[in-house]
Amino acid sequence: MPNSPSTDGTSGRHRRRRPLSPALRRAAVVVVAAPVAGTILFGGSAFAAGQTAGTATLDPAEQTIADKLDARVQDTRLGSTFSGVVIDSTEKTPIWGHAATTALMPASNTKLGTSTAALTILGPDHRFTTKAVYDDGTLLLVGGGDRTLTTADLTAMAATAVAGLKDAGLTSVKVAVDDSLFPAPTLATGWNDGYYPDSVAPVRALVVDGRHVTDTSLDAGQIFAKLVAKQGMTVTGTVAHATAGTESVPMARHDSAALSAVVEHMLKVSDNDIAETLLRMTALGAGRPATFEDGTAVVRQILAQYGVSLTDYEIHDGSGLSRSNRIPAQTIADILDLADDPANAPTLKYIVDGLPVSGEAGSTLGPEWGRFDTADSKCAVGKVSAKTGTLTGAIALSGLTKAADGRWKIFSFIENNSTAAPDATKDALDGLAATVNGCWA
Repeated sequence: MPNSPSTDGTSGRHRRRRPLSPALRRAAVVVVAAPVAGTILFGGSAFAAGQTAGTATLDPAEQTIADKLDARVQDTRLGSTFSGVVIDSTEKTPIWGHAATTALMPASNTKLGTSTAALTILGPDHRFTTKAVYDDGTLLLVGGGDRTLTTADLTAMAATAVAGLKDAGLTSVKVAVDDSLFPAPTLATGWNDGYYPDSVAPVRALVVDGRHVTDTSLDAGQIFAKLVAKQGMTVTGTVAHATAGTESVPMARHDSAALSAVVEHMLKVSDNDIAETLLRMTALGAGRPATFEDGTAVVRQILAQYGVSLTDYEIHDGSGLSRSNRIPAQTIADILDLADDPANAPTLKYIVDGLPVSGEAGSTLGPEWGRFDTADSKCAVGKVSAKTGTLTGAIALSGLTKAADGRWKIFSFIENNSTAAPDATKDALDGLAATVNGCWA
């Protein structure tokens, strides 16, 4: 369940599915390298078989939600292109839907699928390693796909590496960078040229402090070279790209936080750079090249193996920046259902833990973004956990909330092409979430 400030106890669940065993999760890495054969290896989504709202008999509290959403979805701020769905997370019953299977541009809700695949393939405890190695007069900084690497981390690496070099009697060294883990950066299908470098940096295996520059690897290497010099080692020449040899001598390393923490942070702040790096690392973990195409193929295969319908599911990146991505609200709800399922908790619970909480400062649902601050929605502060999504012409909000009947509801709302101001559309979506919660009566 979401880490909500609410003190209510969560309702009990009675699921027959068993948790994914470590051996079975390892098997998934092998399976994704081949076409999906139709066998579901994981605890799947009971809603993924194509159910649509309106087929179940609703209790009075759920009928109230459905009736109010029917009225409030007509809000002109939501425009005429809208996909939405609400399901009961315990009973797996559909409560409400509006064009629930219509595929729309999902913006950063795409990150939910990326997170699911990364956690499944790599495992929550996986860490990304940055190394410093010595090779024939050159100290190479070797990128390992750690998008959270900081100057402080490089400072510690520089101190360790220089101490080893001095012990070996060396007084000078060249510095180079090896980011060969990933191929040369390219634009994803649906990415605008203007995304570089503000919305996302070119995706490389080496970066420090999340800096947005054209060549993050050289930038990191230049910072590292200065740190090496500060430790009393003479640095000669200029920093350049190189490839570490097989006989290179390890000098220092830094391991990132666990993937579980990286995913949580990525979702809280909707970090595009981390999402794209995770997509590549997931592809590598599945034995495929670190490309947009292979990463998204792995995401699709993992979701299919969990039982999520991929009908009209189209993605071209890991972050949701692609304007060619299309996902129905029902599919987003299915992915959240998987993450919220106790059977999948050992692997996927970090997705729910990472969802921004309404009114949570420092997240994309914080007051600094003007979220859940209207007369209709402020009653839901602290009661909604949801992933945001924002692109020009696309706004989404998908998550969980405990409704008036005491049971958790999963919802997904995606809007495209509204002519209203984006902030106004976000306010309308916040109001829909407050409606599901029941606090906006």
